[in-house]
Amino acid sequence: MFPVAARRGSLSLVAPPGPAPPAADRSADERFLRRALALARRGLGAVEPNPLVGCVLVRGGRIIGEGWHRRFGGPHAEVDALRRATAPPRGATAYVTLEPCCHHGKTPPCTDALLAAGIARVVAPLRDPNPAVAGRGFAQLRRAGVRVDVGLLADEAAALNAAFFKRMRTGRPWVVLKWAQSLDGRIATRTGDAQWISNEACRAHAHRVRARLDALLVGVNTVIVDDPLLTARVKRLRRVATRIVLDTRLRTPLRARLVRTARVVPTWIFCAPDAPAARARRLSRAGCQVHSVCADAAGLHLPSVLDALGAAGMANVLVEGGGRLLGSFLDARLADEVQIYIAPLLIGGHGAPAALDARGPARLADALRLPPGARLRRLGDGWFLQARLAP
Repeated sequence: MFPVAARRGSLSLVAPPGPAPPAADRSADERFLRRALALARRGLGAVEPNPLVGCVLVRGGRIIGEGWHRRFGGPHAEVDALRRATAPPRGATAYVTLEPCCHHGKTPPCTDALLAAGIARVVAPLRDPNPAVAGRGFAQLRRAGVRVDVGLLADEAAALNAAFFKRMRTGRPWVVLKWAQSLDGRIATRTGDAQWISNEACRAHAHRVRARLDALLVGVNTVIVDDPLLTARVKRLRRVATRIVLDTRLRTPLRARLVRTARVVPTWIFCAPDAPAARARRLSRAGCQVHSVCADAAGLHLPSVLDALGAAGMANVLVEGGGRLLGSFLDARLADEVQIYIAPLLIGGHGAPAALDARGPARLADALRLPPGARLRRLGDGWFLQARLAP
């Protein structure tokens, strides 16, 4: 994961801290909280739009229980850890990666479970930005006499749940731009030959990423030219991503694989308000959901598309192309992260399409610079670059 600031806009994610633990205890607190963060990551792709949360119960310096939020609608991390405790938890410390919830949702309040179990201390990095919680969980615990220490490993915890915090702050999903390119930034040859730029290891990795996201988004030209299926071909599928097509004039072919499988895999098509109504009816009868959003000469209004996805509870969206669409998201500064598969190829050629067909900045100083935390790793004979962009 990549560090993000513990404050986003006007939203404070860190509650006022309780009394600082003795210096001798801080290293133990950090060790147990890092373990809770590692447990929380196991829920990736299974709990969204809920946050990733882990919990470790410690008594007498020994772990007596561990848990994490395993699936959306299932027990939260605190309850999971209490149920799996190997010794009575009374008097124990609960290390939780986010403020315990204090309201009834799909499950009862975690604060009630902690109090009923006799937990004496809670250590957490951040307050929950959800308005239904937002410090109330910590306050309830303190009123009941539980010591609450907040702020340790705040950056790491905020990075873990950056998508959740963004949705709470803006109502929009986390936006990942993904593409495969040659070393010189081409996504196809001058004749349009693009299969395959990336190697088998990169393609397998891309399918694993698809298997834990809420939505996969492409432009209509990609549908017409490539006829993609946009599904995750993996053995263990955690969630089925909704396929999103941006199609101003509803040019999506009725014989496209996306349309023919729309009754099996959710498929949404966004169009302009004045798109042909007859085309909308035919696509709807085929099983697609057709949504209209405002548009101008440049195309559909991307912020409105993201607002609609966020309103539907989608926590993250992977934008897969083509180059013009990727460039539009970058020009509008609507992307949160990039994932780039790089092949050891030099394509060149006049007319060979670039990965990012963006207007781009007028000055080099205004170009997007990847942060120091960007990760580059080898996949087969290629590379995978992952980086979060500045908000």
